[in-house]
Amino acid sequence: MTTVVIIVAVVLLAALAFFLVRGRGTGGRGLRRRFGPEYDRTVARHDGDTKAAEQELSERVRLHGSLSERPLRPEAREAYTRRWAEVQERFIDSPREAVVEADALLAQLARDRGFPDGDSFQEQTDALSVHHAEQVDGYRRVHTAVRGQGGTEEMRKALVESRALFDVLLSDAPQEPARTDRHEAKGSAAA
Repeated sequence: MTTVVIIVAVVLLAALAFFLVRGRGTGGRGLRRRFGPEYDRTVARHDGDTKAAEQELSERVRLHGSLSERPLRPEAREAYTRRWAEVQERFIDSPREAVVEADALLAQLARDRGFPDGDSFQEQTDALSVHHAEQVDGYRRVHTAVRGQGGTEEMRKALVESRALFDVLLSDAPQEPARTDRHEAKGSAAA
């Protein structure tokens, strides 16, 4: 009799552990941890429908989760750094041109690191959100500013916020997983 109780208890504990681990990795809490502010933005875009938002985020992970970021050659890194400094300098005299250039520079850098081409801004930001959820919103803000939405102060804020994505894409160091395990950067040199 005692053996049966022990076996049932072990089976129940194993089942409970399985469901807890499974829920943590792919469920709402796991997605919330992985995507951070991107999770909240997606839920808001779905008018509070967390199930629809979680389906979208899970689909992003399925499509882009295995993407390996390609390292940059030192010359490419230096060129990007120089071009970003030029964008910042240009902002003083020509804010609109500077954000247009920043938008194009971020798209090119993301492409050179192995993210989707950028022909579809949405596809590129979806992929970026899987790997750099904390930084992708600055890129969206720059992209919105390019479309003529916002004044000089909004463009300045967008440019400043987008710098975080620029910096993380420029770095070849693997990002420390804040909310979930991540893959290491692999691939051939680009740009």
